[in-house]
Amino acid sequence: MASIILIACLAILGLIIAIALFLAGGYLWWRHKRSQLQFIEPNEDEESSSYSLRATQEIADSANPPSKPPVPVPQAITTPLQNNINRKLNGFLNLRTPLIGPLFLNSGSTATPVKSSNTSTPGGASDGTSKDAANKSISMTDMYLDSSDPSENVGQIHFSLEYDFQNTTLILKVLQGKELPAKDLSGTSDPYVRVTLLPDKKHRLETKIKRRTLNPRWNETFYFEGFPIQKLQSRVLHLHVFDYDRFSRDDSIGEVFLPLCQVDFAGKQSFWKALKPPAKDKCGELLSSLCYHPSNSVLTLTLIKARNLKAKDINGKSDPYVKVWLQFGDKRVEKRKTPIFTCTLNPVFNESFSFNVPWEKIRECSLDVMVMDFDNIGRNELIGRILLAGKNGSGASETKHWQDMISKPRQTIVQWHRLKPE
Repeated sequence: MASIILIACLAILGLIIAIALFLAGGYLWWRHKRSQLQFIEPNEDEESSSYSLRATQEIADSANPPSKPPVPVPQAITTPLQNNINRKLNGFLNLRTPLIGPLFLNSGSTATPVKSSNTSTPGGASDGTSKDAANKSISMTDMYLDSSDPSENVGQIHFSLEYDFQNTTLILKVLQGKELPAKDLSGTSDPYVRVTLLPDKKHRLETKIKRRTLNPRWNETFYFEGFPIQKLQSRVLHLHVFDYDRFSRDDSIGEVFLPLCQVDFAGKQSFWKALKPPAKDKCGELLSSLCYHPSNSVLTLTLIKARNLKAKDINGKSDPYVKVWLQFGDKRVEKRKTPIFTCTLNPVFNESFSFNVPWEKIRECSLDVMVMDFDNIGRNELIGRILLAGKNGSGASETKHWQDMISKPRQTIVQWHRLKPE
């Protein structure tokens, strides 16, 4: 009787093990099919590791055939066996989907390839640069470039950029960091760098973590393959330094944005860049311009666009508009506002407001700029605000903007500002 019970128990145990193995195999197969990224670890004995991004570039225009010779496109590997062999040989991070959507930067708009004036591509590409391409390059630069001085020192990062014209590959070397702030109780940090090519944020790479140091040396190389020089110049390199924490969310140390249209790829370029501290208020940023004409006493404020606004609605979006008050001291004199833009955190306003301000009062007045979220039910909420003034602005960048406007009459001064909470 005891032997029969023992045999029955063993049979049930064997059945449970078989079911567990079947479910585990099915889960692993599902993960394999759903996987977008496949990573091959470099050998430990190598001094520096290498990675690569492979992007299949789709350049097709059925309505308007291209007038210049097509740029060679890297062929996608469709056979899984060949794909695995290739990754083992090269140690690359392989993408099964394109890194950046083909020829699209903004929803519904087609990006024209941008060509640098001092860089040429092999294959006899045309030397002319269209006006639309230049505007796109400027737009990308304005979107991610912040010329304001950092409010605090969060260290520096050293990296180099090089372009392989023959293989249409961008080579990034993340070398070292210096004077990073301490994020741990031990007085040190465990820094690593996250690398992305904006506007794409989905695919990103990371360096190894350097333990207990404020002056890390990464010496790691990243390859971004399949990027013709025209496409590359419409991208922005984003390096974000984090402090690794095993038991909680990693702390942001600082970041740097580099529009690649500003880089001369004729040779290898090396950069030391000051890291920008992360925005603490997370209200977003506003791009505006100021211009004053003393001859007719007209002060013009242009609200160009905003980015990364704080979401106020349950759908994760906001319905932003901007309200502007002209003030003399604490007295509000004149109000203007933009139209409402629904369901967006990155509105493009392109609205200009003109005010009559005599020259003798230009240093006494100010502009209270409030970005609001419209609500059909209830009171409209404040997303963030800035005070543009010559003396008591809401920050150093706002005061400097106003002073630059006064010192350069009849000139349009454009500047990004971080929105402040109320």
